[in-house]
Amino acid sequence: MKMTIKTGDNVLVIAGKDKGKTGKVTAVYAAANKVLVEDINVVTKHQKPRSQQDKGGIVKKSAPIEASNVQVVCPVCGKATRVAHSEVEGKKVRTCKKCNASLDKEFVKATKKEAKKTIKASELKGAKLKAAAAEEKAEEAPKKTTKKSTAKKVSE
Repeated sequence: MKMTIKTGDNVLVIAGKDKGKTGKVTAVYAAANKVLVEDINVVTKHQKPRSQQDKGGIVKKSAPIEASNVQVVCPVCGKATRVAHSEVEGKKVRTCKKCNASLDKEFVKATKKEAKKTIKASELKGAKLKAAAAEEKAEEAPKKTTKKSTAKKVSE
């Protein structure tokens, strides 16, 4: 099975007991559709000593987690994102759905400038929307106070 997560990616756990934690992928098991993330899904294993030099005891180790329970964290925008595929310099590259930055290390420089432009544009749009919402609230606020004041005058 083809997986969009590769060894070395930073991922965010979106489901399960470790929801909200981030970590680095150390191994990918494509046949089982699982990934091994360091310090995520830590289980305790009781290990028996195999020889006299070996020590037994309780060992903590990371167990694989279902690949559908993690999302790749974009190195440019820093957000957990789904993975898109696009063509850069004639090669198929994994890209961020939110900012179109490359997730593959070889092509990060080629797409980083474009990604920053899209991030700035989306931030400007967000700032404009917030400003418009604040203006609407400011316009509505005096109307509400006038109604209350007229109600008090009538009761007096």
